[in-house]
Amino acid sequence: MDSISKITQFISSCDCLYPARIYHLPSLISVPNSRTKKAESWRVIKPLFSAANGEQSAAHEEALLPQLRRNGGSSVNDVGGCYDKIPRKRRVFFLDVNPLCYRGSTPSLDSFAHWISIFFSQVSLNDPVVAVLDGEGGNEYRRQLLPSYKTNRKKMLQQFPAAERSTTASIGRSKKLVMDVLQKCNVPVVKIEGHEADDVVATLVHQVLHKGYRAVIASPDKDFKQLISEDVQMVIPVQELDRWSFYTLKHYIAQYNCDPQSDLSLRCILGDEIDGVPGIQHLVPGFGRKTALKLVKKHRTLENLLSAASVRSVGRQYAQEALTKYADFLRKNYEVLSLKRDVNIQIEEQWLVTRDAQNDSIILSSFREFLSKTRDRKWQSKSQPHGLKAVT
Repeated sequence: MDSISKITQFISSCDCLYPARIYHLPSLISVPNSRTKKAESWRVIKPLFSAANGEQSAAHEEALLPQLRRNGGSSVNDVGGCYDKIPRKRRVFFLDVNPLCYRGSTPSLDSFAHWISIFFSQVSLNDPVVAVLDGEGGNEYRRQLLPSYKTNRKKMLQQFPAAERSTTASIGRSKKLVMDVLQKCNVPVVKIEGHEADDVVATLVHQVLHKGYRAVIASPDKDFKQLISEDVQMVIPVQELDRWSFYTLKHYIAQYNCDPQSDLSLRCILGDEIDGVPGIQHLVPGFGRKTALKLVKKHRTLENLLSAASVRSVGRQYAQEALTKYADFLRKNYEVLSLKRDVNIQIEEQWLVTRDAQNDSIILSSFREFLSKTRDRKWQSKSQPHGLKAVT
């Protein structure tokens, strides 16, 4: 049986077990690229609290802080503490799918199955969820501005044997499996040609806020920290704790000692090594985090800082010269790192209804069983030199 047949058989088996009521939800939205049509300090906040309603001991919390510092994430406080100052509006979750399909730097559908199971059962529950994937050519706009952008990231490859693997087909099969599982769980999946998922999420978050909802972005991607506010939170998968942990405005201020409006400006100056965006310290070694944070806290935004530096002294001579000499360099970083809110997509009211979650456990159990069986077949084929290779 070929790979596509196995995928089809798996999806069909889910229908037989418990037909999902998904007729009203789109499995995929794809629209043309609208862009081409247009010319540390740290302090503990309270006992750690996870999305799984479990508290850690004080000793365990202290032991975990170094790792949380490195990840840029902390777990939430008790439920009341997390939401005391946030109006009781309905939540809408935006699921950034691509990062969940990796275990470390290795593509893994098992990782997706694991994290999505915890997410549905312990985090989002019946709240509306909108899943977003990167569109084809989503990185091209930023790579035209900065060729090094995300050049060190692997593509999301499906775990097919090398003999069957072609890049385009493999990625397509992985995405089909992921989208089908989400669809069976009554989650609309949005994927827009020419746009990264980050920009689509930012656009949709902006729209639901205007409708009076709160937004929760489910992702480990630090790029979303620039969106955090009273009504926008993140929930982050923490590998070391094997759970999702909420990250709020209070956590951001405690971690960085500044507000999220300054986050983007700070990253433009310091760069982003993971995304291949160089910082000014590569050009001016003495211009580090301490100097950048002091200037950003005073001037609030990068543009305010650059405007001030063009007419008067804003700091020590090396900083002053760097800001005037490399102003265009920093503005380009800003254009690369800032999330767009003008993607050609509109939130639909049917995406905002209570999600029917009764099929989740059956669909996800079937998906994990499918992955396990195909993995077993792969190892069996390896032990038989002339055997047929199975899809994993």
